[in-house]
Amino acid sequence: MRLCFLVEEQYRHDGMPVEVIRQLTSWGHQVDVVRPGGSLLCMTETLKAGTHDAWVLKTVSGGPGLTLLEAAAAAGVTTVNDARSIRSVRDKALAAAIGRSHGLPLPPTYAAARPELLAEIPASQYPIVVKPADGSSGRAVHLVTSRDRLAGTVRALADEAMLIAQPYVANSGVDIKVYSVGGKLYATERRSPLHPEHPVRERRVPLPAEVAAIAARVGVVYGLDLYGIDVVLGPDGPVVVDVNDFPSFRQVPDAPARVARAVLALAAGTGRGHHTTGAPLLRLPERRGNAVDDPRTVRPGPAQPPVAVGKTV
Repeated sequence: MRLCFLVEEQYRHDGMPVEVIRQLTSWGHQVDVVRPGGSLLCMTETLKAGTHDAWVLKTVSGGPGLTLLEAAAAAGVTTVNDARSIRSVRDKALAAAIGRSHGLPLPPTYAAARPELLAEIPASQYPIVVKPADGSSGRAVHLVTSRDRLAGTVRALADEAMLIAQPYVANSGVDIKVYSVGGKLYATERRSPLHPEHPVRERRVPLPAEVAAIAARVGVVYGLDLYGIDVVLGPDGPVVVDVNDFPSFRQVPDAPARVARAVLALAAGTGRGHHTTGAPLLRLPERRGNAVDDPRTVRPGPAQPPVAVGKTV
């Protein structure tokens, strides 16, 4: 297969996706790497349908990579994940609205185009968690304990665009991260970014049945195949505080190979589960392909111009 990975500068040395790309090339697949933030692309040539079997996105939320992925999808290229599904979770305000409307346990969410508008949130909602609607990797997440302390947060977020604010869910300071890859779920626990004082070692943990059911439902609601969710165990049960379309998959056993196999299956059109059937999103055209039993023996599609394996555009 021939694949295109959109990789932001921030992730060019990160194990995910670097190790996945290395795994795919070791199996004999051709992988082109595009740096969306540092490449001049001829869109009419790069995005021709049939040039690649699939495009895969690993970029920051506010970067240009998603626009390129959406353009590829519009040209009929298979994308991992579905481009519209990615858009639905990268905008955290939109993700909250979709999730709540489908019964997912997300906190009530306020959206503000300007930080000073957060002052209108009722005092009864405090403490609140404030973060950018396009945030990622824990960037600019603030716990505001009272309205009196809001002014400092407003100044710190002055350069951000859309913000969201949610009532803080009381918890032990430990987040549960659930990863979905290849139709299986894996759970880890780690220290909450809101509680850096807690000495929690990141490690795999058993997945509670209630959390597993929520994680599976997230895939259905947003139409995602490869994803992760952050969950806190609040006084009223599990609460989803974040959804990520291509997470780090840390602590997942043999993660590079598992993710690589999932990418191949999705590219071949055999890896999409029941997730997309329940999503409130416009689905992309299905690609025809062969089942992926052995990732090293996928039968090739139409002949393509030769490219260097691992080539960076």
